[in-house]
Amino acid sequence: MSETIHIVCPNCLSVNRLPKKEHYNKAVCGKCGANLLDTHPVNLEPNSFMTHISKNDILVIVDFWAPWCGPCQMMAPAFEEAARTFPLKARFVKVNTQDYPQLSAQFGIRGIPTMIAFKNGQELDRISGAMQTQQIIQWVSRFV
Repeated sequence: MSETIHIVCPNCLSVNRLPKKEHYNKAVCGKCGANLLDTHPVNLEPNSFMTHISKNDILVIVDFWAPWCGPCQMMAPAFEEAARTFPLKARFVKVNTQDYPQLSAQFGIRGIPTMIAFKNGQELDRISGAMQTQQIIQWVSRFV
């Protein structure tokens, strides 16, 4: 029997079981049909945050940011570009700390932007400050 991974659909939050492969040509949600290979960062709120962190078997990279934060705005395109490097290897998500201060407090976020890498519900590492695309890719590559 082949090994499988669980992937949370960024559209409907259903948990999908896929065969574990090095590369995927196609992967769609069994419930809503959304493309699971879509690498655009997903904006999360508290309920979807916990689902993504605890139910995904892949790495989840969380960008804690705010709309008024200049460095956050500068890093946003680099975060999106870096996400394209890791289809079904890592899910890139964003949490607006202005809208969801309870999440930033829960994880002790003291400065933004701060990125946290999660795997199987556990924090692996965190890094603060704006980064360029290659720096983000290098940091994430340590965990995939």
